Amino acid sequence: MNILNRHLIRAHIGPFFFALSALTGLLFLNAVAREMEDLAGKGLPLDALLEFLFLSLPHTVALTLPMAVLVSVLYAFSEMAAANEVTAMRAGGISPIRILRPLLLMGALVASVMLFFNDQVLPAANHRLRNLMLDISRKSPTFILQEQVVNRIEVGADGDVFFLRAAQIDNATNELRDVEIVDQNTPGGSRTTRAEWGTLAFNENRTDLFLTLHEGVVLEVDRARPGGFRQVYFEKQIVPMRGIGDEFTRQSAQQRGEREMTILMLMERVWDREEAHEAGLHRSMARQVANVQLALGMEVADTANTSAWERTQLAAESQNANRGTFLSRDHFVQEEVRAASSASALARSQARNIGSLKVEIHKKYTLAFACLVFVLVGAPLATRFPRGGLGLVIAASSVIFAIYWMGLIGGEDLADRGVAPPWLAMWIPNFIFTLIGLWLFRGMGRETATGRGGGIDEFLWKIRSLFSRRPRTSEAPPPNVPQQPSGA
Repeated sequence: MNILNRHLIRAHIGPFFFALSALTGLLFLNAVAREMEDLAGKGLPLDALLEFLFLSLPHTVALTLPMAVLVSVLYAFSEMAAANEVTAMRAGGISPIRILRPLLLMGALVASVMLFFNDQVLPAANHRLRNLMLDISRKSPTFILQEQVVNRIEVGADGDVFFLRAAQIDNATNELRDVEIVDQNTPGGSRTTRAEWGTLAFNENRTDLFLTLHEGVVLEVDRARPGGFRQVYFEKQIVPMRGIGDEFTRQSAQQRGEREMTILMLMERVWDREEAHEAGLHRSMARQVANVQLALGMEVADTANTSAWERTQLAAESQNANRGTFLSRDHFVQEEVRAASSASALARSQARNIGSLKVEIHKKYTLAFACLVFVLVGAPLATRFPRGGLGLVIAASSVIFAIYWMGLIGGEDLADRGVAPPWLAMWIPNFIFTLIGLWLFRGMGRETATGRGGGIDEFLWKIRSLFSRRPRTSEAPPPNVPQQPSGA
């Protein structure tokens, strides 16, 4: 590695890691802050909270890694152009492609790392995070009972619901004052229990909650009997709430979704779905042909549909023998048409599912390839405006990545709806920015800006000047043609 390569790489490493850490921190805090408030109130152990933070980080890194490449290239080349380093390289006979070669190699290295990250690390983290969130959602919130608030409590596997209100709650002694419990789980009636005070206690396994009430009354209403009402006073009553479980338990792993699978898993699922889809299309086509033949009164050539007709007739005969009615041929044709329509709808749904799987495969590749594209776009753009400074870096990187990300989202939507093939929909942003980068690269060696201009204000002034030009009223005289004096 010669001096030029070391200088170019060293100029980009610092801004790259700074941009990666800053962008990751901002996006990570913004994404996690909305969830942490709810998670902190569920009484989760510290290791579960740390695991949530750790598993939420890879998704953010997958977004900020290409952004960091673009920001580092823009910043480094803007600083080098402002110091006339790029001009000095060009004056020394160094071609623009020679300047970009080490950066493209580093971009290829970052793209390879990101492809491995998107294929192996990110799906595993997404899968573990989804399982963790499901386990957290199963945890009952009984310990966060609030005073003077109607607390909703779900119990049991059937999802029975109790509503509890207490005027005072002592978390140290688990004692409640002025308690009211509404139970509407009894079919055809409701029960309201009121007590002066009570205590909370769990069983040994902490799966069942027992509420001991003192000095109260039970009010029962029977909706099946108009006016039915019963009032029972008690000195002590125990209300069991089984299956409430305040312990945080980890369940078995769930089946992986589309964003939780590697490329190999996605391809295997695509192959399986394509085989099933093709077989379903053949069956649907044969069934539709047989339905047309039946509707026209022709002999059905498909043996499978002939046997279906015979089986339907035998079933109708066995079911309606006592009534003397049989399934008519027209009715059978209508049922078969409905079945064929349902099969066609199922085939379209399978096709959309296959398209969404292919979208996830191409997305892993296209986000990795974006690291190379941003190098090709950022370097010549920064050299055109050497005095753009930090303002150009922030503005250009924000606009470029916003357009790129909107292109990915729009392409994914088009592919999911079947408007465009998945590979074209996901690679369009890379194709467009690659063409823009090549166009900018053509003028990389013909710098027109100097140390006195080229800033972001000059860039905006050039844009305004394009729209503020007025048409000329008269043409200038051609060269080498003498003008007549005004007094002639």
